[in-house]
Amino acid sequence: MAVAFTVLHSFIAEHAEQNTNYGKKSGGWNSTTTPATGSGWSRQSSISRKQSIADANDLTSATSGLNITKSSTNRVIRIINNFDHTVQCRVLLNLRTTQPFEEVVEDLGHVLKMNNAKRMLTVSNQEVRSFSQLRNEFSDVDTFYITSESRVLSPPFRRSRSRGALAVEPIINTVPTKSEKQRRARSKSRPRALYAADADIVKVPPDYTVLDVMKEEPIRVQIRGARKTYFPPMVHPPADDSPPDKRLTLNWVHGYRGIDTKRNLWVLPTGELLYYVAAVAVLYDRDEDTQRHYIGHTEDIQCMDIHPSKEMVASAQKAGRTRKTQAHIRIWSPETLYTLYVVGNGEFEEGVSTLAFSQLTGGNYLLAVDCGREKMLSVWQWQWGHLLGKVATMQTDDILGAAFHPLDDNLMITYGKGHLTFWTRRKDGFFEKIDIIKAPSRTVVTSLQFEQEGDVITADGDGFITIYSVDSDGAYYVRMEFEAHNKGINALIMLPEGTLLSGGEKDRKIIAWDSLQNYNKITETKLTEVYGGVRSLYPQRPGRNDGNIYVGTIKNHILEGSMQRRFNRIIFGHSKQLWGLAVHPDDELFATAGYDKNICLWKRHTLLWSTQIAYECVSLTFHPFGTALMAGSVEGYLIILNAENGSVVSSVRVCGSALTCMGFNPAGDTIAVGSQNGSVYLYRVSRDGFTFKKSNKIRGVQPLVHLDWSTDGNYLQTVSTEYDLVYWDVKGLIQEKSALAMKDVKWYTYNATIGYLISGIWHNRYYPTSSMISTANRSAAHDLFITGDTDGYLRLFRHPCIFTKSEYNEEKVYSGQVSSARFLYNDRNVVTVGGTDAALMLWDVIED
Repeated sequence: MAVAFTVLHSFIAEHAEQNTNYGKKSGGWNSTTTPATGSGWSRQSSISRKQSIADANDLTSATSGLNITKSSTNRVIRIINNFDHTVQCRVLLNLRTTQPFEEVVEDLGHVLKMNNAKRMLTVSNQEVRSFSQLRNEFSDVDTFYITSESRVLSPPFRRSRSRGALAVEPIINTVPTKSEKQRRARSKSRPRALYAADADIVKVPPDYTVLDVMKEEPIRVQIRGARKTYFPPMVHPPADDSPPDKRLTLNWVHGYRGIDTKRNLWVLPTGELLYYVAAVAVLYDRDEDTQRHYIGHTEDIQCMDIHPSKEMVASAQKAGRTRKTQAHIRIWSPETLYTLYVVGNGEFEEGVSTLAFSQLTGGNYLLAVDCGREKMLSVWQWQWGHLLGKVATMQTDDILGAAFHPLDDNLMITYGKGHLTFWTRRKDGFFEKIDIIKAPSRTVVTSLQFEQEGDVITADGDGFITIYSVDSDGAYYVRMEFEAHNKGINALIMLPEGTLLSGGEKDRKIIAWDSLQNYNKITETKLTEVYGGVRSLYPQRPGRNDGNIYVGTIKNHILEGSMQRRFNRIIFGHSKQLWGLAVHPDDELFATAGYDKNICLWKRHTLLWSTQIAYECVSLTFHPFGTALMAGSVEGYLIILNAENGSVVSSVRVCGSALTCMGFNPAGDTIAVGSQNGSVYLYRVSRDGFTFKKSNKIRGVQPLVHLDWSTDGNYLQTVSTEYDLVYWDVKGLIQEKSALAMKDVKWYTYNATIGYLISGIWHNRYYPTSSMISTANRSAAHDLFITGDTDGYLRLFRHPCIFTKSEYNEEKVYSGQVSSARFLYNDRNVVTVGGTDAALMLWDVIED
């Protein structure tokens, strides 16, 4: 048995009901007890190792830990090496042995790898001199220290100046033996005083005794097939497995999803913009600067359409890994945000690539195209959930879009890569198709619109616009084709007065065409490079001919303007993966950074500044005074910015690997930077946070993802990609190998995803054991704990959270990994970012 407080190198000489003999060197104490970092233990006995362990566990379970029913013959006690607290075991003493007490103490010392053991001390430093005292005076004491000192030393428990909890300080042997010197020289995890102790002895609180602490067992968690052990601190707040009295409500969604979607921007009759980000449909009122959110989906929204009456919206989500997250369509009211209908549960394999309402007969029909292998086209009577018919399109690539013909509800058009097909639904439910473009054509049809007479307008990836008409025999033909843009066209919109607007992806142009004058060019404008190409177009006031439009871009921005005036950005979003998040120490500010090389500072709903740098960023942290902001890049550079205006002050080359985590010590004079190469780099920092000087480097092996400082600034804890909790001695510049020696350290922040006080977030009985926690954060008041996992779930727990049946409040608005979640300084809000979808969200923490 290696480390354990649960079975701390369990040692049982004989069964409790048998007589125990001492002093027989041939077989009485042939037990090998190793330190916490040892590799195992062996015992020569008449019983097997498996049987001896079972006996120890039977004793423990039958008597509820160490509260064993005392007898006048035998006692089970825990003995601890006073020089190395990691060496300890449980033994069964025969109190009626004829062997002298001094020899028994010496034999106990051999068990603890100690030569010349002379004294047995209690936790309160009282010496035990006889078996009579064990039976009578110390009958309620179960933990004893064995020492080789012949004089009374200071008690083992003292109070730290910087901690309210108890700290274990080993009694230092002033004259160590030669063997002890050699053993200590070999051990990098030798015990030492974690804090400077005062002269006064700690009086244990009456409601939480030292004996109670010693009986608290470590917790073992299985993560990715590896068993992790976490040791309990001496004193910690009581754990409560009930759900917290707070919950999360979505306050604001920053950004827009234009990087990988089509046709995803609308304007409602109320003037609100409608778009979607991750699994949230956002309704944004520019005049009031407010947002409303529809959060009925459990996975990313893939497509959306508005009913012709503008009173309903249909949105479809991708398929998740569980039954609760399977692909389906939801029809909901934009006025009340209530779900009206759910369509297609279990009918779609991977998701829905496109949706469209019919334009006639009150919009009673809804078409959907599956993302599965056969790209199934289905038509639904959505009020009743009836499937009217379906057909396999048999396309190898996803269908980019589909629509009902505005003059015929039985005529549907689908388009995509090498694909433009007209489908006619017959009364018997079967479909007839006419392929206008089919494989092996390289034409990628990207957008579709209709003229008022019903002619079909398409745009493609080569920059051409094509108009299809139908002759008297019902055959379709190309009426007109012309080159509109240098490269691909992403958006077409037909305005009521007959003006066609086209938006280019590569050339970033928006061009107006007169459909009544043979598509003569009216005017054009070009977006600046920082905004990116056009993804979607929509008039600001549908039905009015004022020329004002909204533009969604491929860099996740939304702009407003017209062809006659400049376009202004009204919504900013990160355009690539978003990993860096930091919260201000004393204000409602938070900063973000990602692979798009943008570093941004936000104040709740407002973007204060955005700075473009030369590196992709993965980590962020504020200086404790809030004056400076540090960003860690993929290339190994540390960028220092002025938090007031976003200007870059300087940059420092730390190493050649990504700087995945970082943090300042409480004093703000040192920053620790964790890297993907497994090492931690320490820099001395000036008072204003702008000047850096390399101090030291502590070498490691495993890539690091999370980092925390201790309250006294002497230690670090980091979490690796394999969920190993690694401790670092900042002053000694070494890894601290003994987790047991670090159990009472108090942490200034807690961003680690593992540990004793948060072990209840793993293997929780209320959600699947396959959930991998990707981010975590403790509130400033130390009473709440927020987690995000790789399936997109946000869970709010009480802190500490120790039990596997700890309850929580849950939200799900992401499909992939939640890359970071942080409480703001006042614990009233939580900020979360999604890694791959670049979604940034602000949550309110309210009373449940």
